[in-house]
This record gives sequence, C-alpha cells and structure tokens, in this order.
Amino acid sequence: RPGLALCAGCGGRIQDPFLLRVSPDLEWHVACLKCAECGQPLDETCTCFLRDGKAYCKRDYSRLFGVKCAQCRAAFSSSDLVMRARDHVYHLECFRCAACGRQLLPGDQFCLRERDLLCRADHGPTPDGSAAAAAARGPRSP
Repeated sequence: RPGLALCAGCGGRIQDPFLLRVSPDLEWHVACLKCAECGQPLDETCTCFLRDGKAYCKRDYSRLFGVKCAQCRAAFSSSDLVMRARDHVYHLECFRCAACGRQLLPGDQFCLRERDLLCRADHGPTPDGSAAAAAARGPRSP
C-alpha cells in the first residue's frame, strides 16, 4: 500500500517501495522505525515492542515497563526465577528478611510489611495481634 499509508513515526505519507508494519494499524518508513527512548533503529535484527503507539527496543521497554524486583528495583530477565509475596515480585537472592538478612526459602513463614519481608523470628505479632504469616512458595519464572 505504498502511497496510502501514513508513517506512525514522522506522520508523512509512505511513498517508499517498502514500509514496516508493526501492528495492523501502525506503519513506518523503514528509516523512521526507531526506539522512542534511545533512537536505535528497529529492523529485522532488533526486536520491537509497542506501547501507546510508540516503538521501543527490548532493553528500553524492559527498563521502562517491565516488572521490577520489589527489593533491588532491577528488571528481571526471562531466565530469572522469582519469589512472589502478594503483588510484589523478588529475585531469589533478594527474597530476604529485612531485619536479619536471612534468605527466605520455600516453606519458610514470613510477614510482608509494606515492601519489607520479615522472617517468622523477626516479624512478631501482626497488626491484628496474631502471629500468622504467609508461607513462601517455590521459585517461579517472572
């Protein structure tokens, strides 16, 4: 459809013999498809991610929009195993008691206060007066 499409990058009409279609309704001039954050050209050698009509390289998309560890705030790679506590996700090595630093393992009881994990020995009574805590489940992929 050269000549009919409008470039999502520059807004100009695509007259070129080639265009890049990233989604059914977003098309770019070959030279205009770049990461909205770092400007890296996005072609067949670089994975392209879309968010709100903008294209991103994998590194910037992950950094800006990916799930991050609740403790160290670093992004997860696809090969990372994680631990979860409510809505928080942690690297295995970050899943530690905030008071004593002991790594919490699957089956350990802990308490989550704000973002702080506390082992059973350090959490004391919960705000309702009970000593109940969640049990850590095994590691999972992000």
